Parts: sequence; structure tokens; C-alpha cells
Amino acid sequence: MGHHPPPQLAPFPRPIGVFTPFVAKQSETLILKEKVLSLSGNSFDIGLASGQPLFKVKGESFSLSHRMNVSDMAGNFLFCIRKKHFKLHTTYYAEGANGEEIFEVQSRFKLGGSKFIGSFTSATGQKEALLMKGDWTDTTAEITDEASGQPVAAIYRNRWNARELLGGQQTYNVTIAPNVDMAIIVAMCICLDMKRNEASSSGGGGGGFGAGA
Repeated sequence: MGHHPPPQLAPFPRPIGVFTPFVAKQSETLILKEKVLSLSGNSFDIGLASGQPLFKVKGESFSLSHRMNVSDMAGNFLFCIRKKHFKLHTTYYAEGANGEEIFEVQSRFKLGGSKFIGSFTSATGQKEALLMKGDWTDTTAEITDEASGQPVAAIYRNRWNARELLGGQQTYNVTIAPNVDMAIIVAMCICLDMKRNEASSSGGGGGGFGAGA
């Protein structure tokens, strides 16, 4: 029942991301806490390990395409995550306030797990691809810059926390390297959760970074 120390990630050599106010100035660890499921889907806050909240995430399940809405703590809408239908590979995308597609995350199968590729254009105009690989037995994953292979984030949880399991609430930790957009990393975590819960509801896999997507 030991606790993982947060991984030490080197700063990315340049700012990478879409939401410049949320680019990490130093290595940050976010805590994802699942809340009680409501009729409208899943709702939870995401904040720093220091206790400072950063994002609100709320699920909407009234439509065929389940959406996860992400806003800042002042209630300003940042983006919503939806699934693209009729795609060969499971694909999610984030839509901005004006309906524009901000980024896309595509799931690919690999031996021993899955991998996600997140594609977007940084605020600087540079095209980016982030690769997420996970070991679902331990619920750990690493996100790297596909071009350089440098880690930009690490996702992990402390397993077998009896209090959390009994309470139906699990906590996940996401350590993000300096110069990396925390909102983009959060979006990739949500996509992972949506994918895992789809697998769970169809009889395979289970759990995730949140629940009930």
C-alpha cells in the first residue's frame, strides 16, 4: 500500500500546448478525484497536489455522443470532448466554444495494452503529436512527445487504497513537465477514461481516470 513519489520530469525545451494560461511553469502534479455519479453523467474537479483547484469536468449523457465539458474554476468553458463515430480506430476530439476542433486523440491497439496519439497545433503554430502508452494492470501511463521521445507527463495511482475502494472514489495523479499545457494532458486523461469505461461497459477492462463515460 506504498505511495508512489511523483516522477521527476525534465522541462520540455519549448512551450507545448493550446491553452497558454495553463502551461506549467514548474513540474506540477494534478490530482483527479472522482465524484458521485449523477444522472447527467460524471462530474469531478481536477486540482494541484497543493490543493488548488484548476478544472471542472462534467459529463453529459443526454445525446448519442457522450460529451465531457471542461471549464476553468471561474466557469469559463475551455472545450468539450466527444467521440467521433464511424472511425476505424476509436477517436475522440475536443471542440472549442465556437465549435472548432482543437485536438484529436486516436486509440491504437498494441500488445499488452493500448496507445493513444493526441494531435493538435500549439499556440505557436507548430503541429504536435503526443503519445500515451499505458500499463492498464497498474493503471499507469506515460505521455511522450512523439517526435523526440521526451516524457511530458506521467499518470499513476496508488493501488489498493481500501478507503477509496469502499467509498467508490479513486484518486489519480498526473505529473506534468514544465512548459507543457496542463489542459491538454487532462484532456488526454479524460479520453483514456472514456475509452476504458466503454471497454468496461462492453464487458472488457474496467476502471479509469473518473468513471461512467
